Amino acid sequence: MDSPGGARRPLRRVGHKGADAIVPGNTIESFRAAVEAGVETIELDVLRPRSDFPDGTDWRQAKAGPAEAGRGGAPDPLVCAHDWADAARREHPTLAEALDAFTQPPLDAVELDCDLKVAGREDELVAALRERDLMRRAMTSTMEIGSIVALGELAPELRLGWTYPRATRAWDRKRWARPLVLAVGASMRQRLPALAARRIPKLGVSALWVYHPLASRSLAETCREAEVELIAWTVDDLDRMRELIDLGVDGICTNDPRLFGRLE
Repeated sequence: MDSPGGARRPLRRVGHKGADAIVPGNTIESFRAAVEAGVETIELDVLRPRSDFPDGTDWRQAKAGPAEAGRGGAPDPLVCAHDWADAARREHPTLAEALDAFTQPPLDAVELDCDLKVAGREDELVAALRERDLMRRAMTSTMEIGSIVALGELAPELRLGWTYPRATRAWDRKRWARPLVLAVGASMRQRLPALAARRIPKLGVSALWVYHPLASRSLAETCREAEVELIAWTVDDLDRMRELIDLGVDGICTNDPRLFGRLE
């Protein structure tokens, strides 16, 4: 994004889940590894626990609403995990534990992006950030429009990010679906600049987090005119990083932040 003087800002270097390619992500150890690799921003996932949905609702289709009470009459804590399967595979910090770590060295020197995976309980995230005086260093990103609206009402001072597109499956990883994904992606990439121009002002976001194949020079220009950052995710290829920088993105999110040191 351009600064007031018109010069390009330095690339925002974002560690996906910390540094997932170095240390398993969404852990405090991975966050620290990302800092050592030189990121300015750490993206971490915020997930409502499965106990919020006793009817068996799949996390990808979960709707906003009050949390179900867990044992002792209180909901189970929000956790730093990508999805319920990820949360079940290994130990993850709670959101409170992760945010506490961002008040201590070395994590007190970087910004954090809280990626909300399931709508609901936005008030708890805002309260947790405020309690630790992290609002000025924090931003959010989410595919859930309802969460963006709720966060904007709860905390007008919080930087909001719109993650696009809203995906319920990693279809690009399924070989049989790749031709369809490519065709749909080409259409989405062409239509996205106009969509962004319409939706960004209404949502009041300060960043558009876009799946990197959908990035284009036109989209970068649209975001620049709207004065929002364009951040591409998730990119683990050095050549692709250079292509995205040439297109005009303002930030790149990667599992391997060591790659940033090879861009110069």
